[in-house]
Formats: sequence, structure tokens, C-alpha cells
Amino acid sequence: MAPTPSKRRPEPRPWWLGLLAVLSLGWGSPLWAQDFASARRAMVAEIEAEVQATADYIDKTTLDPRVMQAMGQVPRHEYVPENLRRQAYENRPLPIGHGQTISQPYIVALMSDLCRVPPGGRVLEIGTGSGYQAAILAAMGTKVYSIEIIPDLAREAGERLRRLGLHDIRLRTADGFHGWEEAAPFDAILVTAAAGQIPPPLIRQLAPGGRLVIPIGGRFQVQHLMLVEKNAAGEISTRQLLPVVFVPLTGGH
Repeated sequence: MAPTPSKRRPEPRPWWLGLLAVLSLGWGSPLWAQDFASARRAMVAEIEAEVQATADYIDKTTLDPRVMQAMGQVPRHEYVPENLRRQAYENRPLPIGHGQTISQPYIVALMSDLCRVPPGGRVLEIGTGSGYQAAILAAMGTKVYSIEIIPDLAREAGERLRRLGLHDIRLRTADGFHGWEEAAPFDAILVTAAAGQIPPPLIRQLAPGGRLVIPIGGRFQVQHLMLVEKNAAGEISTRQLLPVVFVPLTGGH
């Protein structure tokens, strides 16, 4: 004869099991992955709107589709401190430690667009930071060389990029004012810190037909994003785009 099922009421579920279930939905869970993907789409839409709003400054209403695709794919939350991951896709800069910031997504997209480098082109980035801008450039199919002056930031960025599978980005810890002479010339150079002047070594390391994108201005002065172009004859032209705010370019120069 089969045993009769027990009629005893089940033990109440401990309250802390529910808490553990909630905590188990960590940053790497499918739920958070979906949230981040949705947040990236919203970020891309906001970048597109800001491009429209600043069209008179930048003389364009859309950015390179390769740029926008990279912005929609690269996980910005991996490049900010863990306690700021919920703010990772807001269109604003965020602190990354050592007195440095990860740039506003719109600015990252705009500077990447202004480089105008074809797939396979060579880009020098001055100011690796957390590695986000380098990751965007790599996602566009460019060969990225990046310099960071703060050793701890350089080490952390290197570890992060390797963990995320970006092994082809070349990194160096050095004063970016002097560029990367032995790897020159570059099709584009992108500077993510404000300088008081355009560094002459960077001009020399720019290939004919290349572009240099750099914020110019002091810490307590108005800064402007500048586009510097070198034509086939080696002649230089500059264009002031829009007002910006960047941390200063540091070093012994």
C-alpha cells in the first residue's frame, strides 16, 4: 500500500533566502545584461540627439555609422568603478580614480568620428584612462596605440582590456606630450586631456592627410575642442569646434 502523503504544513521559507535570491542577480546576470543593453540603446539615442543639438558647432548632423555601432556595442559599465555601474550609460563623465574621469559618451563618439580613420588605420590615443576610448576605436577596426602617464591607471586599463579580450591595443606608460615616436606616423591622434598648446611632437608624428583631435585650454580657462589637419604637403590647418571641459594634460613638458 502506498504511503499516505503527509498533511503537515510546510516550514515557512527563511526570509534570508529571498534576500540571497535578489543578491544573486549580480552585475554579470542575464537580467543586468538586458538592463545594460537597453541602457546602451538609450545612450546611443541621446548621443544622436546631442549631435543634432550641436550641429552648428560641429558642422554635421550625424556621426559615422561605425562610431555609433561601436558605442552601442562596447560595454561602458566595464570601464567605470563598480559602484558607478548603474550610472555608466548616462551621458556625462564619471570619475575613475586618481583625479581622472571617463569622458561623456557624446564626446567619446564625436572625437572618434573626427578622427575619420578607415578600418586598419593607426590611431594614437593620449590618455588611456580606463581604456574605454581605446576600446571604441578598436571596435571601429583601427589599430590603437594608447599612452597613459599614471602608472596605476595604465596597469588597471591593461588588465581590464586583456580581461575583455582586447589584446591588440598597444599600451605604454609615459608622458603623452611626446607621443610614440617609434610607432609613428599615425593616421589620427586623439588627446583626452586639455593642453595649453598643441604638442609639437604630435604634429610631427601625424601622417600626411591625418587628423589630430585635442582640447586646448587650461584647468581654469575656457577649453575648446580643436581639429588639426595635416595635408598631403605637410601643411597644418586648425579648426575650433565646441567648448568642452577636460582634466589637464600632465607631465614634465
